[in-house]
Formats: sequence, structure tokens, C-alpha cells
Amino acid sequence: MNGLAHPWHYGFAPPYSHDWRFPPNYPAYAKPAWPQLAATPWLEKQLPLTFVLIHGAWADAGFWDGIAAELRAMGHTVHVPEYPGHGPDSNNAVTHAMMTESLADYIRRNDLRDIVLVGHSFGGTLIQKTAELVPERIKRLVFLNAFVLNDGQSVADEFPPQALQLFDLLRRSSQDDTIMLPFALFRETFVNLASLGLAERIYRGISPEPAGPSYEKLDLKKFYALDMPRSYVYLTEDNVLPLGSSEYGWHPHMSSRLGLFRFIQGGGDHMSTAMTEPRMVAQKLYSAGRD
Repeated sequence: MNGLAHPWHYGFAPPYSHDWRFPPNYPAYAKPAWPQLAATPWLEKQLPLTFVLIHGAWADAGFWDGIAAELRAMGHTVHVPEYPGHGPDSNNAVTHAMMTESLADYIRRNDLRDIVLVGHSFGGTLIQKTAELVPERIKRLVFLNAFVLNDGQSVADEFPPQALQLFDLLRRSSQDDTIMLPFALFRETFVNLASLGLAERIYRGISPEPAGPSYEKLDLKKFYALDMPRSYVYLTEDNVLPLGSSEYGWHPHMSSRLGLFRFIQGGGDHMSTAMTEPRMVAQKLYSAGRD
């Protein structure tokens, strides 16, 4: 039989080309009983967790409003503490230690235990140091597009050279040792998925960021000695740090420093997605925080 008369290799013909059938007495096999996942309790109801959400730079606790509301609607307990130099506290001379001690005090004062401590952006450095202060109260750390510093590093050490030059210039030009983002930079990198109107609205709500804490070198030896579960949530359109860079960026540059960690990924930018898709972000945080 040649290839023109029989185009299938090695004389094979697909089942629909002939009338072959199993013999009449051929033994039948029982159809496997696949589990009914839709009826599985762990898919129907989330196990309640206690979240403590820590915002980043050029933000205040209101950053979490929509996400916190969604988490509470899912049955979780949510705390959103503010820290010095932000919100009603306008102390621009604040230090990184003052921020983390304030967060640890909040956790102790409210007797919070088995918490999922979440840090966004600069907040990643805060949960690193807070974990050193109250490790016995933390169930898991979750970094949401957040800085994960090596021992002895500062946040400024993680900026690409051109960005660091700009921040240095902005810091020197301020009268109170703060850094205010120019709108063009904010629009293209922090809220790149937002409409222009939303970008402008978010920008009107931000304040100059105290510069000092981002330039402090942090002793993180104790953090890296901790045996604590960790997760990294990465929103893929976040353009604050270079995308796809092996030298800078969120993932895998920052995330790989966590050692063994759970990785959760979704779509979103640095700030506007928290407002436009709070339910999606809340679900990602739950996936990152659960056992």
C-alpha cells in the first residue's frame, strides 16, 4: 500500500476509518469515580485567618481599604495599622526602627497571634524587621510586590542607577528630607494600568515620603535565621522596578531571597489594582496566607 492510497504512517488508520469493534464478551472496565471537587468543603468555604496589612511608601493605611473589606467579607479578621511618618503622623524625621517598633507594639497591644503579616512594596522591609521583634505571633509572612532586602542593604541599594540619581536629586531639593514623586513617573510606573482620571485621583492622595528610612542599611541577620513560612505575591504589570531584569526587580530578584517560599502570581500594577480589583488581590493574599 503506497502513501497516496494510505496517508497514515505504518499502515495505521484512525478509528473512524473502519468498523472494528471490541468482541461481544470483552470484559468491561468500571468508569473511575473521580472526586467531586465542587462539593469539597475546602473549596466552598475559606478557613478564617487574621491578616495584618502593612502599606508601602507614598501611601497610608487607606491603600488597603478595598482589599481589607473583601477579606472581611470572606470571613477573615483584618488589621491595618498605620505607622509613624504616614497618615496623621507627619514626622518626617522618622526612622525605620520607629516604624517597625510601632507595628510590633500594635501587634502586642492587640494581643494578635497566628497572624498573616503582609507587606506591600517598602512594607516588605517593615515586615522583615517586625518579624524579628514578634516572631512568636506570626503564622506566615506575605510579600506583595515587596522589597526583600539582604542583610546590610537599604531600599535605595535596590534602585537602578538612573532611578537612584533621580531620588537623590528629589531628596536634596526638598526642604524637609522627603521625596515627592513627579506625576509623570508616578503615572508610568506606579499606576500604569489605571485610566488617566484614576491616576490623577490617586496622585492627589499621596504625600511626600520621608526619605531617611529608604536609605538606612538594615541588620537582617536575625530575619534570615528565622524559620517562618513565607510567600511572595507577584502582580506582573508592576513597572516600579525593571521588568524581566536579573539585577533589579520584584520576581525573581527579590522573591528568591526568601529561600523556600510559596509563589502566587496575578495581573496588576503597583498601586491602582488595589483599588480596581480588590477582590482579586484579596483572593491572592488568602492563597498566599493559608496553610
